[in-house]
Amino acid sequence: MTSLTNSIGPDVPAPALSAAGGDVPDYFALLKPRVMVLVIFTALVGMVVSQGHVQPAIGAISLLAIAIGAGASGCLNMWWDADIDAVMSRTATRPIPSGRITPEEALGFGLFLSVASVLVLGLTANWLSAGLLAFTIVFYAVVYSMWLKRATAQNIVIGGAAGALPPVIGQAVVTGSVGIESLILFAIIFIWTPPHFWALALIKADEYARAGIPMMPNVAGPASTRRQIVWYSLFLAPLGLAPVALGFGGLLYAVIGVVGGLGMVAFSIRVLRNREGEAEKRAAMGMFGFSILYLFALFSALLAEQSFGLFRPVLG
Repeated sequence: MTSLTNSIGPDVPAPALSAAGGDVPDYFALLKPRVMVLVIFTALVGMVVSQGHVQPAIGAISLLAIAIGAGASGCLNMWWDADIDAVMSRTATRPIPSGRITPEEALGFGLFLSVASVLVLGLTANWLSAGLLAFTIVFYAVVYSMWLKRATAQNIVIGGAAGALPPVIGQAVVTGSVGIESLILFAIIFIWTPPHFWALALIKADEYARAGIPMMPNVAGPASTRRQIVWYSLFLAPLGLAPVALGFGGLLYAVIGVVGGLGMVAFSIRVLRNREGEAEKRAAMGMFGFSILYLFALFSALLAEQSFGLFRPVLG
Protein backbone atom coordinates (compact mmCIF):
# COMPACT_ATOMS: atom_id res chain seq x y z
CA MET A 1 0.00 0.00 0.00
CA THR A 2 1.37 3.39 -0.99
CA SER A 3 1.81 5.64 2.03
CA LEU A 4 -0.04 8.92 1.87
CA THR A 5 2.97 10.57 3.46
CA ASN A 6 5.06 9.88 0.38
CA SER A 7 5.22 12.40 -2.45
CA ILE A 8 4.78 11.31 -6.04
CA GLY A 9 7.96 12.99 -7.11
CA PRO A 10 10.60 15.39 -5.88
CA ASP A 11 8.46 18.44 -6.60
CA VAL A 12 5.14 16.98 -5.46
CA PRO A 13 4.17 17.75 -1.85
CA ALA A 14 2.45 15.19 0.33
CA PRO A 15 -1.05 16.12 1.56
CA ALA A 16 -1.40 17.83 4.88
CA LEU A 17 -1.98 15.22 7.57
CA SER A 18 -1.89 17.13 10.82
CA ALA A 19 -5.50 18.23 11.20
CA ALA A 20 -8.21 16.02 12.67
CA GLY A 21 -11.95 16.01 13.10
CA GLY A 22 -13.43 17.92 10.18
CA ASP A 23 -16.86 19.52 10.15
CA VAL A 24 -20.00 17.90 8.73
CA PRO A 25 -19.57 19.65 5.33
CA ASP A 26 -16.06 18.20 5.11
CA TYR A 27 -17.32 14.66 5.63
CA PHE A 28 -20.14 15.29 3.15
CA ALA A 29 -17.57 16.47 0.60
CA LEU A 30 -15.77 13.14 0.97
CA LEU A 31 -18.85 11.45 -0.48
CA LYS A 32 -18.54 13.27 -3.82
CA PRO A 33 -22.13 14.59 -3.66
CA ARG A 34 -22.35 15.44 -7.36
CA VAL A 35 -21.52 11.85 -8.22
CA MET A 36 -24.07 10.68 -5.64
CA VAL A 37 -26.78 12.69 -7.38
CA LEU A 38 -25.95 11.04 -10.71
CA VAL A 39 -25.97 7.61 -9.06
CA ILE A 40 -29.39 8.21 -7.48
CA PHE A 41 -30.76 9.44 -10.80
CA THR A 42 -29.49 6.53 -12.92
CA ALA A 43 -30.48 3.96 -10.29
CA LEU A 44 -33.98 5.45 -10.22
CA VAL A 45 -34.23 5.15 -13.99
CA GLY A 46 -33.12 1.53 -13.68
CA MET A 47 -36.04 1.02 -11.29
CA VAL A 48 -38.71 2.66 -13.43
CA VAL A 49 -37.83 0.82 -16.66
CA SER A 50 -38.08 -2.53 -14.87
CA GLN A 51 -41.07 -4.78 -15.38
CA GLY A 52 -42.08 -4.85 -11.74
CA HIS A 53 -43.23 -2.86 -8.75
CA VAL A 54 -41.65 -1.88 -5.47
CA GLN A 55 -43.31 -0.22 -2.50
CA PRO A 56 -42.38 3.50 -2.29
CA ALA A 57 -40.78 3.19 1.15
CA ILE A 58 -38.61 0.27 0.07
CA GLY A 59 -37.67 2.11 -3.12
CA ALA A 60 -36.73 5.27 -1.23
CA ILE A 61 -34.62 3.45 1.37
CA SER A 62 -32.96 1.43 -1.39
CA LEU A 63 -32.06 4.57 -3.32
CA LEU A 64 -30.61 6.07 -0.14
CA ALA A 65 -28.53 2.95 0.46
CA ILE A 66 -27.26 3.00 -3.13
CA ALA A 67 -26.36 6.68 -2.77
CA ILE A 68 -24.51 6.04 0.50
CA GLY A 69 -22.66 3.14 -1.10
CA ALA A 70 -21.60 5.42 -3.94
CA GLY A 71 -20.51 8.03 -1.41
CA ALA A 72 -18.54 5.40 0.50
CA SER A 73 -16.62 4.38 -2.62
CA GLY A 74 -15.93 8.07 -3.35
CA CYS A 75 -14.65 8.51 0.21
CA LEU A 76 -12.32 5.51 -0.11
CA ASN A 77 -11.14 6.87 -3.46
CA MET A 78 -10.29 10.21 -1.84
CA TRP A 79 -8.45 8.41 0.95
CA TRP A 80 -6.29 6.48 -1.48
CA ASP A 81 -5.77 9.37 -3.94
CA ALA A 82 -4.96 12.09 -1.40
CA ASP A 83 -1.39 12.37 -2.72
CA ILE A 84 -2.67 12.86 -6.27
CA ASP A 85 -5.41 15.27 -5.21
CA ALA A 86 -2.82 17.47 -3.49
CA VAL A 87 -1.12 18.36 -6.78
CA MET A 88 -4.12 18.88 -9.06
CA SER A 89 -5.82 22.27 -9.10
CA ARG A 90 -9.39 20.95 -9.19
CA THR A 91 -8.85 18.60 -6.21
CA ALA A 92 -6.27 20.33 -4.01
CA THR A 93 -8.93 21.81 -1.74
CA ARG A 94 -10.56 18.47 -0.94
CA PRO A 95 -10.80 17.64 2.78
CA ILE A 96 -7.80 15.29 3.02
CA PRO A 97 -5.11 17.15 1.01
CA SER A 98 -6.16 20.43 2.63
CA GLY A 99 -5.73 18.85 6.06
CA ARG A 100 -9.30 19.23 7.30
CA ILE A 101 -9.73 15.46 7.66
CA THR A 102 -7.00 12.88 8.26
CA PRO A 103 -6.62 9.82 6.02
CA GLU A 104 -7.41 7.57 8.98
CA GLU A 105 -10.71 9.36 9.61
CA ALA A 106 -11.64 9.14 5.93
CA LEU A 107 -10.76 5.44 5.75
CA GLY A 108 -12.86 4.62 8.80
CA PHE A 109 -15.77 6.70 7.53
CA GLY A 110 -15.66 5.07 4.10
CA LEU A 111 -15.46 1.52 5.44
CA PHE A 112 -18.34 2.11 7.87
CA LEU A 113 -20.59 3.54 5.16
CA SER A 114 -19.66 0.72 2.77
CA VAL A 115 -20.73 -2.01 5.18
CA ALA A 116 -23.81 -0.10 6.36
CA SER A 117 -25.09 0.65 2.86
CA VAL A 118 -24.76 -2.98 1.71
CA LEU A 119 -26.46 -4.32 4.84
CA VAL A 120 -29.32 -1.81 4.62
CA LEU A 121 -29.92 -2.58 0.95
CA GLY A 122 -29.83 -6.34 1.54
CA LEU A 123 -32.23 -6.19 4.48
CA THR A 124 -34.57 -3.70 2.78
CA ALA A 125 -34.68 -4.98 -0.81
CA ASN A 126 -32.80 -8.19 -1.58
CA TRP A 127 -29.30 -9.62 -1.44
CA LEU A 128 -28.73 -9.60 -5.19
CA SER A 129 -28.94 -5.80 -5.25
CA ALA A 130 -26.79 -5.66 -2.10
CA GLY A 131 -24.19 -7.92 -3.69
CA LEU A 132 -24.10 -5.72 -6.79
CA LEU A 133 -23.64 -2.65 -4.61
CA ALA A 134 -20.80 -4.35 -2.71
CA PHE A 135 -19.17 -5.32 -6.02
CA THR A 136 -19.46 -1.72 -7.24
CA ILE A 137 -17.81 -0.34 -4.11
CA VAL A 138 -14.94 -2.83 -4.27
CA PHE A 139 -14.48 -2.36 -7.99
CA TYR A 140 -14.27 1.43 -7.72
CA ALA A 141 -12.26 1.65 -4.51
CA VAL A 142 -9.88 -1.25 -5.10
CA VAL A 143 -9.75 -2.27 -8.77
CA TYR A 144 -10.03 1.24 -10.22
CA SER A 145 -8.55 3.52 -7.54
CA MET A 146 -5.77 1.31 -6.23
CA TRP A 147 -4.79 -0.42 -9.45
CA LEU A 148 -6.14 0.77 -12.80
CA LYS A 149 -5.93 4.52 -12.24
CA ARG A 150 -2.15 4.51 -11.80
CA ALA A 151 -1.35 1.49 -13.98
CA THR A 152 -2.96 1.91 -17.39
CA ALA A 153 -4.33 4.49 -19.80
CA GLN A 154 -7.41 2.27 -20.03
CA ASN A 155 -8.25 3.24 -16.43
CA ILE A 156 -11.36 5.19 -17.39
CA VAL A 157 -12.51 2.57 -19.90
CA ILE A 158 -12.41 -0.38 -17.49
CA GLY A 159 -13.11 1.61 -14.35
CA GLY A 160 -16.20 3.08 -15.99
CA ALA A 161 -18.01 -0.16 -15.20
CA ALA A 162 -18.42 0.98 -11.59
CA GLY A 163 -20.19 4.18 -12.62
CA ALA A 164 -22.40 2.29 -15.06
CA LEU A 165 -23.79 -0.23 -12.55
CA PRO A 166 -26.41 1.86 -10.63
CA PRO A 167 -29.22 1.16 -13.16
CA VAL A 168 -28.48 -2.56 -12.82
CA ILE A 169 -28.67 -2.30 -9.03
CA GLY A 170 -31.91 -0.35 -9.37
CA GLN A 171 -33.52 -3.03 -11.49
CA ALA A 172 -32.34 -5.72 -9.08
CA VAL A 173 -34.07 -3.84 -6.24
CA VAL A 174 -37.40 -3.97 -8.08
CA THR A 175 -37.30 -7.41 -9.71
CA GLY A 176 -34.69 -9.37 -7.79
CA SER A 177 -32.97 -10.02 -11.11
CA VAL A 178 -31.00 -8.33 -13.87
CA GLY A 179 -32.73 -7.77 -17.20
CA ILE A 180 -31.93 -6.45 -20.65
CA GLU A 181 -33.24 -2.96 -19.80
CA SER A 182 -30.65 -2.23 -17.13
CA LEU A 183 -27.88 -3.93 -19.11
CA ILE A 184 -28.55 -1.57 -22.02
CA LEU A 185 -28.43 1.41 -19.66
CA PHE A 186 -25.18 0.03 -18.26
CA ALA A 187 -23.75 -0.18 -21.79
CA ILE A 188 -24.77 3.39 -22.62
CA ILE A 189 -23.04 4.81 -19.53
CA PHE A 190 -20.02 2.55 -20.04
CA ILE A 191 -19.45 3.74 -23.63
CA TRP A 192 -20.28 7.35 -22.72
CA THR A 193 -17.62 7.52 -20.00
CA PRO A 194 -14.37 7.55 -22.07
CA PRO A 195 -15.25 10.42 -24.45
CA HIS A 196 -16.70 12.37 -21.52
CA PHE A 197 -13.57 12.12 -19.36
CA TRP A 198 -11.00 12.18 -22.14
CA ALA A 199 -12.34 15.53 -23.34
CA LEU A 200 -11.44 16.97 -19.92
CA ALA A 201 -8.17 15.02 -19.83
CA LEU A 202 -7.04 16.78 -23.03
CA ILE A 203 -7.15 20.07 -21.13
CA LYS A 204 -5.77 18.69 -17.86
CA ALA A 205 -3.02 16.57 -19.45
CA ASP A 206 -0.18 18.53 -17.78
CA GLU A 207 -1.74 18.10 -14.34
CA TYR A 208 -2.28 14.37 -14.86
CA ALA A 209 1.33 14.03 -16.00
CA ARG A 210 2.58 15.89 -12.92
CA ALA A 211 0.49 13.61 -10.71
CA GLY A 212 1.78 10.49 -12.43
CA ILE A 213 -1.61 9.34 -13.75
CA PRO A 214 -1.40 7.61 -17.16
CA MET A 215 -4.41 9.22 -18.79
CA MET A 216 -4.89 8.58 -22.49
CA PRO A 217 -3.56 11.96 -23.75
CA ASN A 218 -0.35 11.44 -21.75
CA VAL A 219 0.22 7.88 -22.96
CA ALA A 220 -1.20 7.59 -26.47
CA GLY A 221 -0.96 11.31 -27.23
CA PRO A 222 -3.61 13.98 -27.89
CA ALA A 223 -4.10 13.01 -31.55
CA SER A 224 -4.90 9.38 -30.72
CA THR A 225 -7.17 10.47 -27.86
CA ARG A 226 -9.14 12.75 -30.17
CA ARG A 227 -9.64 9.94 -32.68
CA GLN A 228 -10.81 7.60 -29.93
CA ILE A 229 -13.29 10.22 -28.71
CA VAL A 230 -14.76 10.27 -32.23
CA TRP A 231 -14.94 6.47 -32.46
CA TYR A 232 -16.60 6.12 -29.07
CA SER A 233 -19.10 8.84 -29.97
CA LEU A 234 -19.91 7.14 -33.28
CA PHE A 235 -20.60 3.91 -31.41
CA LEU A 236 -22.56 5.65 -28.67
CA ALA A 237 -25.00 7.40 -31.02
CA PRO A 238 -26.76 4.21 -32.27
CA LEU A 239 -26.30 2.46 -28.91
CA GLY A 240 -28.25 5.27 -27.29
CA LEU A 241 -31.25 4.29 -29.42
CA ALA A 242 -31.25 0.65 -28.26
CA PRO A 243 -34.07 1.29 -25.73
CA VAL A 244 -36.30 2.30 -28.66
CA ALA A 245 -35.50 -0.91 -30.56
CA LEU A 246 -36.18 -2.96 -27.42
CA GLY A 247 -39.48 -1.24 -26.73
CA PHE A 248 -38.86 0.56 -23.45
CA GLY A 249 -37.90 3.88 -25.02
CA GLY A 250 -40.67 5.82 -26.72
CA LEU A 251 -41.02 8.72 -29.13
CA LEU A 252 -39.70 11.38 -26.75
CA TYR A 253 -36.67 9.26 -25.98
CA ALA A 254 -36.11 8.57 -29.69
CA VAL A 255 -36.08 12.26 -30.57
CA ILE A 256 -33.64 13.09 -27.77
CA GLY A 257 -31.52 10.05 -28.63
CA VAL A 258 -31.19 11.03 -32.29
CA VAL A 259 -30.50 14.72 -31.63
CA GLY A 260 -28.19 14.00 -28.72
CA GLY A 261 -26.31 11.27 -30.55
CA LEU A 262 -25.71 13.53 -33.53
CA GLY A 263 -24.59 16.24 -31.11
CA MET A 264 -22.04 13.91 -29.50
CA VAL A 265 -20.62 13.07 -32.91
CA ALA A 266 -20.54 16.73 -33.95
CA PHE A 267 -18.76 17.81 -30.76
CA SER A 268 -16.27 14.95 -31.08
CA ILE A 269 -15.41 16.03 -34.64
CA ARG A 270 -14.94 19.56 -33.35
CA VAL A 271 -12.49 18.18 -30.77
CA LEU A 272 -10.68 16.31 -33.56
CA ARG A 273 -10.29 19.42 -35.70
CA ASN A 274 -9.37 22.00 -33.05
CA ARG A 275 -5.95 21.06 -31.71
CA GLU A 276 -4.30 24.24 -30.46
CA GLY A 277 -4.81 27.19 -28.15
CA GLU A 278 -8.15 28.52 -27.03
CA ALA A 279 -9.98 26.74 -29.85
CA GLU A 280 -8.76 23.40 -28.49
CA LYS A 281 -9.88 24.27 -24.97
CA ARG A 282 -13.31 25.48 -26.09
CA ALA A 283 -13.86 22.36 -28.19
CA ALA A 284 -12.82 19.99 -25.40
CA MET A 285 -14.85 21.75 -22.72
CA GLY A 286 -17.80 21.95 -25.11
CA MET A 287 -17.61 18.18 -25.57
CA PHE A 288 -17.32 17.65 -21.82
CA GLY A 289 -20.32 19.85 -21.07
CA PHE A 290 -22.51 18.51 -23.85
CA SER A 291 -21.81 14.92 -22.87
CA ILE A 292 -23.26 15.62 -19.41
CA LEU A 293 -26.36 17.19 -20.99
CA TYR A 294 -26.70 14.24 -23.38
CA LEU A 295 -26.70 11.58 -20.67
CA PHE A 296 -29.01 13.59 -18.42
CA ALA A 297 -31.47 14.17 -21.27
CA LEU A 298 -31.51 10.50 -22.28
CA PHE A 299 -32.24 9.24 -18.79
CA SER A 300 -34.69 12.05 -18.09
CA ALA A 301 -36.67 11.05 -21.17
CA LEU A 302 -36.93 7.47 -19.93
CA LEU A 303 -37.97 8.67 -16.50
CA ALA A 304 -40.62 10.99 -17.93
CA GLU A 305 -42.03 8.39 -20.30
CA GLN A 306 -42.25 5.63 -17.70
CA SER A 307 -43.40 7.77 -14.75
CA PHE A 308 -45.72 10.39 -16.24
CA GLY A 309 -47.59 8.52 -18.95
CA LEU A 310 -45.64 10.07 -21.82
CA PHE A 311 -44.61 6.79 -23.43
CA ARG A 312 -45.53 6.57 -27.12
CA PRO A 313 -44.14 3.52 -28.93
CA VAL A 314 -42.06 4.11 -32.01
CA LEU A 315 -41.96 0.57 -33.36
CA GLY A 316 -45.07 -1.60 -33.61
